[in-house]
Amino acid sequence: MNILITRPLIDAEDLMGKLFSLGHKIIHIPTLQVKPVTNQKCNAKNYDAFIFTSANAIRNLKLLNEDKKKLCFCVGSITEKIVRQKGYSNTISAGGNVNALKNIILNSDFDKKKKIAYFCGDYISTDLDLDLKREGYLIDKVINYSSEKIVDLNNENEKILNNHPPDIIFVYSKRSAESFVELVKKYTLNGLMTGSRVLCISEKVLNVFKQLGWKKLEVFEPGEEIIKLGS
Repeated sequence: MNILITRPLIDAEDLMGKLFSLGHKIIHIPTLQVKPVTNQKCNAKNYDAFIFTSANAIRNLKLLNEDKKKLCFCVGSITEKIVRQKGYSNTISAGGNVNALKNIILNSDFDKKKKIAYFCGDYISTDLDLDLKREGYLIDKVINYSSEKIVDLNNENEKILNNHPPDIIFVYSKRSAESFVELVKKYTLNGLMTGSRVLCISEKVLNVFKQLGWKKLEVFEPGEEIIKLGS
């Protein structure tokens, strides 16, 4: 099958390798460009715990008075793995879902009088910080990276999509979905793409396509990509 991966290479390499080894043809066209917010430094002394809802949040972490013993709440196993690679050992992971992460925090014995730093990008699908504040937690949102839409396809990628439309498309965020459908419209690829099977990381992502009339839409959980190919 022709499989289109829309996330940045650093996040897609492992999956692309697995798919390639299974005999699939991989089309890699990222729809977002991640950039660090270079002026954002956080003093670790002011916080008792950190929250990371994406791998990019930990990759772009810049701290004053860094303390690797801090408790780290991670959205999923991939994010937790990168957090641990950074030297943090006191980690708690949810199953790749922000709501699950929220429930883990709410049901933990973490003292609400202690302060949390929530590291994230400029576009987030769920206001986790506001939800936790409503529950009485002391939390600061620290935006340490941005996700900019990619607005053009290079000639090679445009040719690939025209000549080899993907059978399956993996999409990992609402903003990535929005960027992708804008590219499809700009390059008049709609007729080639709407027959593709689109695998979406959440219902919010799925709804971006659904509202535009795309039909073959499914939600998958992080880590289920290979399993979904056989369903």
